[in-house]
Amino acid sequence: MRSVRLEPSLDQRVRRAAAAEGSTVSDFLRSAAAERADRTLANRNSDRLADVIGSVHGGGAGRARETGAAFGDLLAERRTKR
Repeated sequence: MRSVRLEPSLDQRVRRAAAAEGSTVSDFLRSAAAERADRTLANRNSDRLADVIGSVHGGGAGRARETGAAFGDLLAERRTKR
């Protein structure tokens, strides 16, 4: 159980919004809190990718250096063709 204090202007808006939906203030606030919590947690990459984190391995060290060297060779080759 939680207790929440709202400033008067927000309290009035919440009351009006709940009435417009035909719900109680408590139900309105529970729904709003649930939506916000779901949205916040959905934006965490670690939660969204939990089932695949750690399932892919890069294949060992040195590959990035090999790629860099290959890219350098490619650039050198293009320069000589001009």
